[in-house]
Amino acid sequence: MPARFPDGEHKRTYVIPLRDAYRAPRKKRAKVAIRLIRDFVRRNLRYDGEVKIGNELNEYIWQRSIEKPPRRVVVTVKFKVEEGEIISTEVNLAAPREGAGGAAG
Repeated sequence: MPARFPDGEHKRTYVIPLRDAYRAPRKKRAKVAIRLIRDFVRRNLRYDGEVKIGNELNEYIWQRSIEKPPRRVVVTVKFKVEEGEIISTEVNLAAPREGAGGAAG
């Protein structure tokens, strides 16, 4: 079976929807949002191991308290591959794009 990824370090950017966190009770939403991020990365990379959440991303999720996590988040996933298998993953908040402004410009 051919390797899914070539050996080395890789980087991908995803927009992760967190709307399902709002189905959880109000006092558990941020915790559920963190779990949704981990599950999304595992599903998209077909990876069973530990997914590390970066400090910036964690603070961004908890910024408005446990009751009001963001509806979606743009993340950068860095992962290392050796012998065709993913050995580690790290998820960080993506840097804002150049020229990406809202209605205010």
